[in-house]
Amino acid sequence: MKRLLTELDILKFAKTGKKVLFVEKNTLITPMAIDKAKILGIVVEYGTPPANTVDQGARPPLQFLKLAIGSDHTGYKTKLEILPFLAEAGVICVDVGCNSEASCNYPDFAIAVAQKVIKRDVDAGIVFDATGIPSCITANKIKGIRATTCYNEFSALSARSHNNSNIITLGAKALGIETIKSILKVWLRTPFEGGRHQTRLDKISALER
Repeated sequence: MKRLLTELDILKFAKTGKKVLFVEKNTLITPMAIDKAKILGIVVEYGTPPANTVDQGARPPLQFLKLAIGSDHTGYKTKLEILPFLAEAGVICVDVGCNSEASCNYPDFAIAVAQKVIKRDVDAGIVFDATGIPSCITANKIKGIRATTCYNEFSALSARSHNNSNIITLGAKALGIETIKSILKVWLRTPFEGGRHQTRLDKISALER
């Protein structure tokens, strides 16, 4: 039987002071529960807590410790705001540009991030442009890149757990800074599940060959 997670459940959990709620994979989450969790800064994770955590309030470990980060001119300010947030989380960032709000070409920076990932100079990458879409299209032209445009916590969770995303592209003009931080918290800490999802990724990799 599938469990239903409601707004009331989120409110009860919030009283514990914890910030990460682990639920069973087949749990259905109501829209009101999702909204309330966002407001209260609670991240809902599917699965069981990592073995090294003490309780459900403990955060899962970072999946990436070193990231390439880039943006075009529309994402430049957002990139500057996110860099301290990532540093505080313990992530080392390699900034590949751009370096101002002067008009520039988004493919240049999506490519620069992707090349860092493919060369294994970094573990993964982040790119900001207006919507996240054009940089995603660009990065995915490079063999071995699995770039995903994410717009909420659930898309970030799926991007990592199902798609093994190694680049996340985000819309600086489409998302608020707190939403971006919330998305990155989930993306950075969600492991790839493998199994049937790896089988599907293998089919995509076959297209690249």
